[in-house]
Order: sequence, then C-alpha cells, then structure tokens
Amino acid sequence: MSPPKRGDKCGIMGDDYRRASISFYEEPTLDTVFIRGLRVETRIGVYSWERRIRQILRVDVELASDNARAAASEDIADTVNYAEVADRLHALGVAQDWTLVESYAERAAATILDEFDTPWVRIAVTKEVRLPQRTEVGVVIERGRHPGASA
Repeated sequence: MSPPKRGDKCGIMGDDYRRASISFYEEPTLDTVFIRGLRVETRIGVYSWERRIRQILRVDVELASDNARAAASEDIADTVNYAEVADRLHALGVAQDWTLVESYAERAAATILDEFDTPWVRIAVTKEVRLPQRTEVGVVIERGRHPGASA
C-alpha cells in the first residue's frame, strides 16, 4: 500500500469523513465563542434619576466551547446558539432594575454557566455615564474554569 498523498482523506469520504474528523480530537478543543457589542436596555444606576430612565449596557461575552463537533456536523445543535445567549441576556436586563453594573454582570455570568453548556465565561459590561465629561465605565468578570487554563 502506498503512503497517503497530500489531500488524501485516507479513503474516508462524505459523512464518514466528518464523523472521523470529530473522533480525531481526544480532548476537548480550546475554543472560545464570543458576542461583542450586544446592546441591553435596562434600568440601572445608583442614583434615583438613573433608575427612572432606560439605559443601554454594552455587553461583550466570551465562553468556552468545543467547536470541533459543530464544525464537522454544520449543526447549530452542536454549538452555542448565539441568538439564544443574546436573548437570555436581553431578558435579564428587562427582568429587574439594577443598581450596579457588577450585579448585572454576576447574574449574566451565572445564567450563562447554568443554562448553556460551558465551563467558563468572561463578560464585560460597559455603561455610558455623565461625569463632568461623557465617559464609559464597566466591569470585566470571569467565572468558571476555561478548559485550556493550566492547573
């Protein structure tokens, strides 16, 4: 038998090749799924005047995901559905009024860890504020353990 040539799939074709490529990875891959610039409307603030108006939070989310299966199957069921994560974060913003950006970020992280198949999440929440000059403030939190983190 001659050695495989460049581009040779070793005789495996079609769906069998896709399934074989999934089994190639013995350990979970170290992939990250992200959503950037998600706009979440909510009532948030320390001051009473802030809680009387709706404000926009900008939310950036990263979460650990093994994307090898989804890449091979082309099936949304094999990966994190971005729309579902975004919808859940929007619902969280509407569900209650918030005093601190930190509180929203913590609840968002807990929700993603509980409801989506991920061991790790990083969330950045940014809020525009009116200090003497217009600026942005926010927090970045990480919860869980990324599979690629060293012990």
